[in-house]
Amino acid sequence: MKQAKATLHGNGDLRQTLVVVFLRGGADGLALMPAVGDDDYHRARPFTAVSKTAALKLDDRFGLNPLMNALEPAVKEGALTAVHCVGSGDTTRSHFEAQDLMEHGGHTGGGWLGRFLRFREQSSGGALSAIALGQAVPESLRGAPAATAMQSLDDFSFSGGDKFVQSLEQLYGGQTGVFGARARDTFNALGRIRELHAKDYSPANGADYGGDRFARELRLAAQLIKARVGVEAVTIDLDGWDTHLSQGPLISPLMRRLANGLTAFRRDLGAAMRQTTVVVMTEFGRRVSENSALGTDHGRGGTMFVLGGDGAEGRVIADWPGLKRDALVGPGDLPVTTDYRDVLAPVLRRHAPDADMVKVFPDHTPKLLGQADANA
Repeated sequence: MKQAKATLHGNGDLRQTLVVVFLRGGADGLALMPAVGDDDYHRARPFTAVSKTAALKLDDRFGLNPLMNALEPAVKEGALTAVHCVGSGDTTRSHFEAQDLMEHGGHTGGGWLGRFLRFREQSSGGALSAIALGQAVPESLRGAPAATAMQSLDDFSFSGGDKFVQSLEQLYGGQTGVFGARARDTFNALGRIRELHAKDYSPANGADYGGDRFARELRLAAQLIKARVGVEAVTIDLDGWDTHLSQGPLISPLMRRLANGLTAFRRDLGAAMRQTTVVVMTEFGRRVSENSALGTDHGRGGTMFVLGGDGAEGRVIADWPGLKRDALVGPGDLPVTTDYRDVLAPVLRRHAPDADMVKVFPDHTPKLLGQADANA
């Protein structure tokens, strides 16, 4: 009964929500977060580099791509932390291998986010505790106590209608033990979804999401979080970052969607953003030098972003080796100087101080980078 009650009352001020946005395809970190203060960056990309005056300044070396200027309020308010030269130990430069390793949290079974939800003491494990906005549950959520894939509120329903649901409630709602608690939790969740269905959702604070799929999914995430239905984790994919040719025209709209969507989401949540953290990650970065087709090939070190709530200390985290040839690895890639789990671990600790990182990342001991402070 305790679990069902926690899920019914939802997030409130006691339940944190983690939103994980995965940029599938290997997003170019030097496009998202160009090293505009490094002369070698401009030499490596004579046709595609972002000028220092055009970039949204983060510090003396890095800026955000001007197509992501919608995030300027978050930067100025200290709500955005940007990490460069971050990635996993994968050296294959294969999308499938790199995504698999990163979503599993290492060479281990299940997903890192699933293990986090399973092993934290305060996890409700409710029907809507983990939501994958899309067609399938990603590998990162494998092993979660419960995980639901949905593209709209319509996906979380029984096809038999209200009478069928009422019959199931009569049949299973009075059961005792874990089974009964889970059954009641599911029926409660269905009731809350029906309530959301019954009224139109209007984003708050003038938030304007736009009409693309990524924006719609963020809008749905905000709706569920604010409805306090017990959402602890949300995953969203933004595809299309594999840019071997004509990189500019291909990722320009993606960068706008990413920045505009996150900005609308942050504005829509308002005060609820204090209990919400967004992590943006990708399987690897791309080659430092642009290729002859004005694209970039698969690389190693990339970027991550952490978008937090009020009182954040936005910062740049970069163990930066420089871009001279002897500082690069392989055919000319940024090395991975920060393990992505070192970024995730303090975020997870903020959401659940009791979380055991040994169980979440069994083959890695995270280093503290101060990320928890960036979202406190």
